[in-house]
Amino acid sequence: MFRIDLNSDMGESFGAYTIGGDEEVIKFVTSANVACGFHAGDPMVMDRTVKMARERGVAVGAHPGYPDLQGFGRRKMALTPLEIKNDVKYQIGALKAFVEAEGMRLQHVAPHGALGNLCQYDRDASRAICEAVREVDDSLIVYYCAGAVLGEEAASAGLDAKAEIFVDRAYQDDLSLVPRKTPGAMITDEDVAIARCVRMVKEGRVTALSGRELEIKGDTLCVHGDGPKALDFVRKIRKAFEREGIAVCNFQC
Repeated sequence: MFRIDLNSDMGESFGAYTIGGDEEVIKFVTSANVACGFHAGDPMVMDRTVKMARERGVAVGAHPGYPDLQGFGRRKMALTPLEIKNDVKYQIGALKAFVEAEGMRLQHVAPHGALGNLCQYDRDASRAICEAVREVDDSLIVYYCAGAVLGEEAASAGLDAKAEIFVDRAYQDDLSLVPRKTPGAMITDEDVAIARCVRMVKEGRVTALSGRELEIKGDTLCVHGDGPKALDFVRKIRKAFEREGIAVCNFQC
């Protein structure tokens, strides 16, 4: 049987500003990547999101990003490996406190935005993230974009690593994500997106933006929670996966 974890980025509201429809999306996912206050989120949002996850039986992971609220963590920043390590360690620790206060166990760490993109090819940054994870809790799973060197570095550090694939993002020939401002980077047609997901899970293949056929490994499938079609995507994905015989479950099942 085919099996996949279905995750979404959550807890990305801040103060009086609401981003994403977490209350509805969380009904359909199995894991939540929760913002830790650097690119989005705040203590009140973190607390509320973790409580929702507990009520729904959804596993929680930390979604650490660059300290860039204004840019939503999607802008490049020139940080040293030590700065990356300590920023990530700080964010994991913050969310871990909220998770454990609810009697839960933090499941994973999934780097966000520009920091996650950096881990496609930057081994120093990837090692820094792995060191942060290992020093906080070496039982945590590292989510990495399929094809990224972060997966290799996590395995070298003795950490469990799971490859993440994306519902709504196009791929370049090296399996990196097409930059958001590039035409065709975002997949908005629901039928096309879901058919791609089924193929990635069952066949391990995806068509790049160039038209090239690529092999891809996916353990967890991400729906961006701030996307306008996030709720439609997760609803339809669950129905499609049921039809296709794809079990949906987190890594704590």
